[in-house]
Amino acid sequence: MTYVVNEKCIKCKYTDCVEVCPVDCFYEGENMLVIHPDECIDCGVCEPECPVDAIKPDTEPGLERWLEINRKFSESWPNITSKKDPMADAEGHKDEADKFDKYFSSEPGSGD
Repeated sequence: MTYVVNEKCIKCKYTDCVEVCPVDCFYEGENMLVIHPDECIDCGVCEPECPVDAIKPDTEPGLERWLEINRKFSESWPNITSKKDPMADAEGHKDEADKFDKYFSSEPGSGD
């Protein structure tokens, strides 16, 4: 098992999770974070830290797509280990549906 970040993170990018991760397995895209599934030790400390409930165990139904997205982009986006401010319009997007199709960016973030 591993944890994955789903579309609830898109356009929010709260980084509370990265501060508590003991193995630094978060990677930063332009408008979301992902978890490297081979680095995650399944400790679960990140899950309750996410204010938009975007982190889930990959054993939950329907997360296969998100496991692949996390795997793919954790290979090319920069590692992030320090908390940053969320995106400027995060509050306005936190409960929005279908964010992947509307907003997902494959561009990397700035990392630490």
